[in-house]
Amino acid sequence: MDRRKLLLQLLPGFIPLFIFVIADEIWGTKIGLIVAIATGLLELIYYRIKDKVFDKFILLDTLLIVVMGVISIILENEVFFKIKPALIGTLMCIFLGISVFTPTNLLYNLSRRYLKGVEFNDMQFKAFRNNMRVLFWVFLVYTGLVFYSVWFMSKEAWAFISGGLFYIILGAYFLIELVKNKIKQRKLSQEEWLPLVNEKGEVIGKAPRSVCHSDKKYLHPVIHLHVLNNKGELYLQKRPMHKIQPGKWDTAVGGHLSFGENIDTGLKREALEELGLENFQPKLKLNYVWESEIERELVFCFTTNYNKPIAINKDELTDGKFWSHKEIKNNLGKGVFTPNFEEEYGRLFL
Repeated sequence: MDRRKLLLQLLPGFIPLFIFVIADEIWGTKIGLIVAIATGLLELIYYRIKDKVFDKFILLDTLLIVVMGVISIILENEVFFKIKPALIGTLMCIFLGISVFTPTNLLYNLSRRYLKGVEFNDMQFKAFRNNMRVLFWVFLVYTGLVFYSVWFMSKEAWAFISGGLFYIILGAYFLIELVKNKIKQRKLSQEEWLPLVNEKGEVIGKAPRSVCHSDKKYLHPVIHLHVLNNKGELYLQKRPMHKIQPGKWDTAVGGHLSFGENIDTGLKREALEELGLENFQPKLKLNYVWESEIERELVFCFTTNYNKPIAINKDELTDGKFWSHKEIKNNLGKGVFTPNFEEEYGRLFL
């Protein structure tokens, strides 16, 4: 769900207040109160007919206008009415504060209750929560300004802050979010997208590479190929300094599958790109879930015998050579190899 839609659903509840501010300036408090109440009732009828729902937020806003307006008229003290927008802001701060800073996300639960069938994935929920945090601080500052304007500013200044300023703030917020989302979407569209899988290897979605490498919740498939020669030696590649686990020795071939790419095609592509391997016969030995500090992978592990010349791709790796099993065993646990290689070597050869 687009988080802006949920916020836009709250805006009609503030329309009676906005109407009151305009009507009060033109006709005075009593007429403004009548016009605002009529606006609230018309809104309730409209949304009841249009969406088959009874909008409790519009009702609450209208009732608050009635209560605060009547008190203001009876006591002939407009402070009681002017403080009403600040009370609404305070309620919103409490509502957002509970949603953001406690395990009980009221706004998320409300969206699931009134927007049937709407579900958030992990990325959407994280973005939703981050935006609620920003809105909490926006409402907190806005509410503070309204309280200040009630006692220390002119009626005209209060009218602007409690009415028009609210829409200006939300409009600016939506505009900033729109620009940020456009920039983010443009960056993501230029990235490689990886398939997301369950532990059976079944594709259940897709995500950009940067997302897969920043959140361990996104399980994605990778292929590893162990290359042996006729002496039984194992070929290892040395990782470049600009990649994860820089300068360490690792499995001969390793890489991600692109979205829509099958395992066989991805394996042959990576082997050709990194070592120039062609016409080899891979054997699937095992598959397992590997979890590092930054990502979670479903590894499909292959072996092959290869005795032709190997030409490493200097753009992909720093060096490569065959190691005897004795050399490998003597260097295990000394930081020479990547943790993933050591784990996999133990599964295959020890």
